[in-house]
Amino acid sequence: MTINLLSCDQDRPDRRAIARMIGDIADGVDHNLANELTDILLEGSSVEIEVSFNESSAYRALRKAGIDYEIAE
Repeated sequence: MTINLLSCDQDRPDRRAIARMIGDIADGVDHNLANELTDILLEGSSVEIEVSFNESSAYRALRKAGIDYEIAE
């Protein structure tokens, strides 16, 4: 499943925690790519990731991190 990460609405987002979470939930994303995707997201652009394992946990992690997302099939 493809998920579009739209924005992060936290006042002071924790870049390391968000990058770690993206690396954990997204398919084929290593530490360096997760850091790049986090920077793009926090600069205001949307990011697209693939999630194929344990989707409900991915949604929960995104909500906990304060990241707005939409599901793109």
